[in-house]
Amino acid sequence: MSAAATEALAELLSEIQGCRICRDTPAGKPLPHEPRPVLRPSATARLCICSQAPGTRVHVSGTPFTDPSGDRLRAWLDVTPDAFYDTTRVAIVPMGFCFPGHDAAGGDLPPRKECARAWHARLFAAMPQLELVLLVGSYAQRWHLGQPGGAGMTRTVQNWRTLLQARKRPRYLPLPHPSWRNNGWLTANPWFETELLPTLRGEVRRLMARPVPRSRAHAS
Repeated sequence: MSAAATEALAELLSEIQGCRICRDTPAGKPLPHEPRPVLRPSATARLCICSQAPGTRVHVSGTPFTDPSGDRLRAWLDVTPDAFYDTTRVAIVPMGFCFPGHDAAGGDLPPRKECARAWHARLFAAMPQLELVLLVGSYAQRWHLGQPGGAGMTRTVQNWRTLLQARKRPRYLPLPHPSWRNNGWLTANPWFETELLPTLRGEVRRLMARPVPRSRAHAS
């Protein structure tokens, strides 16, 4: 990526960090708190994690996956926190950049739709070097794969081999969300750990082992 393209990505990130669409001109109810966009785009990373939205802990820390879900995701990838947060090698782009608030039952609301509509096309167009995007959860899977709303997460993850073998770049690898709420799903689908995870870890090792050009700087 050229220096001009790297600078353009940094400028785009600055725009996103100042975004207040979900509070000031929302699609529905406004965000009930001050927005705090949390994402880590990169001008050099070949691997991108496209997740759901920050939770309460991430909203406070300002760093993605600083919670038990992050611990599990790093275990799935078999990477250390230092490697996971190396923005030169790993980009992290959730579907919703800000914590969306809680529903009546105390669970997290879905990612705000304003984020993807306003920013995702521009953001991924600004990272043409990406080779593999991990689609963590059904929201990311539907947006990136262009699936209708009724497409199920299980069916999508079961199709991981076909998606990974596609010639188009970046390639996609769907994953369930690493939340404890999916413990039952993991128990019911042992193939995820025995078949998918070894391939995932091999892809991650391969992509992260490749040298990063010194002339390029990350955008965060």
